[in-house]
Amino acid sequence: MDAPVLDVDLVRTQFPALARTHDGAPFAYFDGPGGSQVPLAVADAMTQSLLHANANCGGAFSTSVEADAAIAEARVAAADFTGSRPEEIAFGPNATTLQFLLAHAAARTFEPGDEIITTELDHDSNVAQWLRVAEDHGLVVHQARLHRTDGTLDLHHLEGLLSPRTRVVAFTLASNHLGTVPPVAAIVGLARSVGALTWADGVHYAPHRRLNREAMGLDVLFTSPYKWFGPHLGIASIRLDLAQSLPADRVRPAEEEPAGHRFETGTQSHEAIAGMTAAVDYLASLGGGGTRRERLDAAYAAIRAHEDALAVRFLAGIEGMDHIVMHGLRDPARLDERVATFSFGVEGAPPAEVARRLAQQGIAVWDGNFYALSASEALGLEAGGGAVRAGFLHYTTPAEVDRLVDALGELG
Repeated sequence: MDAPVLDVDLVRTQFPALARTHDGAPFAYFDGPGGSQVPLAVADAMTQSLLHANANCGGAFSTSVEADAAIAEARVAAADFTGSRPEEIAFGPNATTLQFLLAHAAARTFEPGDEIITTELDHDSNVAQWLRVAEDHGLVVHQARLHRTDGTLDLHHLEGLLSPRTRVVAFTLASNHLGTVPPVAAIVGLARSVGALTWADGVHYAPHRRLNREAMGLDVLFTSPYKWFGPHLGIASIRLDLAQSLPADRVRPAEEEPAGHRFETGTQSHEAIAGMTAAVDYLASLGGGGTRRERLDAAYAAIRAHEDALAVRFLAGIEGMDHIVMHGLRDPARLDERVATFSFGVEGAPPAEVARRLAQQGIAVWDGNFYALSASEALGLEAGGGAVRAGFLHYTTPAEVDRLVDALGELG
């Protein structure tokens, strides 16, 4: 069955922010890797929660009952989105906070001298917490290298770091700096060969490709709805038996919470959780019929086809621009190994200056290291202010890509 074709014009009508202008011209959002825009349905769901069901959980009265129902519905939506079960879901203020919380919980089950592997591709939220718990528990942290030539993960180096004492292999599903998509099945296989947990950051992957923790063979998966058209919130999907066994910091009346819910400390942001459900339903609406999971499958097939076409257009557009220095993969035949996030430099211009000059034209890009400190250091970019980053999402148009290409050409 063919994937539905994305109607980008219709998509854009659902995002009020996309009507923004700058000096009379449309504002171009290439800042999606740092946070996407949201459709009206998400804002409406959050408003509904705040204005009409604003109560804490567990009460007998109607607004509390409605809040309970909304959170239960959100767990199902989050499970559908991440490819897991509702009882495996934990909500938190953001993915980084959940990363630290769960890393501390896991480290309590390790012995001094046990080992953790991270990668140079990762956002620091999947590196720093392991360095911290290593200090606290006498653990050893290794880091798998990325290939300097194309920004892909050096699997041979990762394999060489494995030992019988490896307890966790922590890696990203897509680099928020370079757009690289490492080979998940190969990494999971290597981790399983020594009995290590697979600990995956799916934050940057989620707006571009379909998450499925169970199918990917992951033990722990993190994502953040504000990267995929929802509000600021963190989601962890934790394999059920692991969620039941890890020690959790809880207030005493909540100690009997089931599975993943055990890692939710304090009152959650009910309005953000309602907005997350709306974001999942928005994405599912881009697919065909069937269950929500089936509609998400179809939607992501359409999203990927659209974004891959934009990536090819961008790479062709900058071909021959000698003043543009690309970091990471630039071969359009290797789109399976990357998402439509591009990191680059402009000869003779600091990244911050490039971002400022583009901003003057109403073109939003990021500059710096994007909290992917290890990648920035590995590629020798940190001392020079990092890189410029432009990301394409499903609401990005070919005309916007052409405008970015033209603007970059003028910087030469």
